[in-house]
Amino acid sequence: MPTKLPLGFSADTLQNKSIHFVGIGGCGMSGLALLIARLGANVQGTDSTESEVTKSLLQEGIEVSYVQDGSAISENVDLVVHSAAIPPDHPEMNESDERNIPIISYAQMLGIVQKEKTSVCVAGTHGKSTTVSILSSILLHAKFDPSFIVGANCPQIGGSCRVGSNEIPAGVRIGQQGILVSESCEFNRSFHDHQPKVALINNIEEDHLDYYSSLDEIIEAFKGFATKIPTAKNGGLLLIAHDGAHRNIVTPDLHCAVETFGFHPEADYQVVFDPSVRRVGILRDGMWTIQWTNPMPGSHNALNASAAAILAANLGIDWESLVEPLEQFNGVDRRLQRLGTFTCKDGGTATVYDDYGHHPTEIEITLRALRAAELPQRLLCVFQPHQHSRTRFLLNQFAQSFSSADEVIVPHIYFVRDSIAEQQRISAQDLVDKLVDLGASAKHINDFSDIEQHLQSTARDGDLIVVMGAGPVTTIAHKLAGVSQVML
Repeated sequence: MPTKLPLGFSADTLQNKSIHFVGIGGCGMSGLALLIARLGANVQGTDSTESEVTKSLLQEGIEVSYVQDGSAISENVDLVVHSAAIPPDHPEMNESDERNIPIISYAQMLGIVQKEKTSVCVAGTHGKSTTVSILSSILLHAKFDPSFIVGANCPQIGGSCRVGSNEIPAGVRIGQQGILVSESCEFNRSFHDHQPKVALINNIEEDHLDYYSSLDEIIEAFKGFATKIPTAKNGGLLLIAHDGAHRNIVTPDLHCAVETFGFHPEADYQVVFDPSVRRVGILRDGMWTIQWTNPMPGSHNALNASAAAILAANLGIDWESLVEPLEQFNGVDRRLQRLGTFTCKDGGTATVYDDYGHHPTEIEITLRALRAAELPQRLLCVFQPHQHSRTRFLLNQFAQSFSSADEVIVPHIYFVRDSIAEQQRISAQDLVDKLVDLGASAKHINDFSDIEQHLQSTARDGDLIVVMGAGPVTTIAHKLAGVSQVML
């Protein structure tokens, strides 16, 4: 079903428009719905299941229904926005089409808003939410009054979205178009609908292999995204990782300015990181631009924070002014988030972390960072695979990514998009078998409640438990730590 948009529709015409979101409970969709509502539109939406996210939307005055047969689309709806996970034959898509209601994707709606702003788009297989949150925190500290939309909750910046000024109110760019910082996801090539003026590509790896046929195709998609950036003469800039982002394929023939960053000494911005004290510095032409102590552990977070700092400097913030917000950044929910502790049966204390990691690289670097930062007696990992096809395509990489864990517990695979046939081709036990073949201590426990009981009965003093995955597995971490889940 092709998407369609009424003529003359723009961010300036959102006031009092009635917009219906299909799949409103998703990370990006919920943030965009809030952003559009705060721009003056009347927003409603549906989702398949109730969640903490949908509850928070209701508290914001956004009507949410869990009936998706088309009946929840009110008669006066002007536009329907759907998430990338919604199939073309979804009942609400069919209903909208029959009623001739314009239908567009999440990425297209975000692109419409980006046209009216100095749009900063953060892309890459990993690190998007953290980098967007850090940059937004820096811009708020500098009183640039930014808009942002992030696919995660960051309490320090007020949640998952914000509507800022139409013009930058401070700094060297005062009076220029206001800044909008957002994530640009490569799934379904949706980021080709975005309108970046300044962009970041953190890294490029194999993912979304239910859509892409190969890594080469993924790289080409990122190259297509980069071509959306305006010329250097018109202020266009791409910041790209020196290593790990296939810059030699992505950047040739681009007309925007291109700068690189990373640990390599030949990067335009060389990042220097001492993990023992979390000290980070950035060299430019052999000279220090900035040094700070990073609150978040891990070399990946050193790179995320460095990218945010470099983008902020390019947006007109003095390097010296970046130290305080970088050192005061408290992190993002579900990104190496320390939730608390619980008392073990032996009378000792176990620490609980929650993390969104659902790709082999994310798992490996997160577990390494936790072991180095916390020095636990044992590192126990609960990992819920996210999507059957991803698990099948990357099975060997997944099995190898848990080398830093002393025990791995795998519940059922979280269903996302896959067909019934795909679901039957792989199971959580397949991952456990691979782990055991590699000598790991691993077991499949299907139900979350059974996993909680297992950990409560076997955890020992000094253990660190990290719960990982993009699905509802986060509830295990919150119940173990005895804390409520935070709403957006």
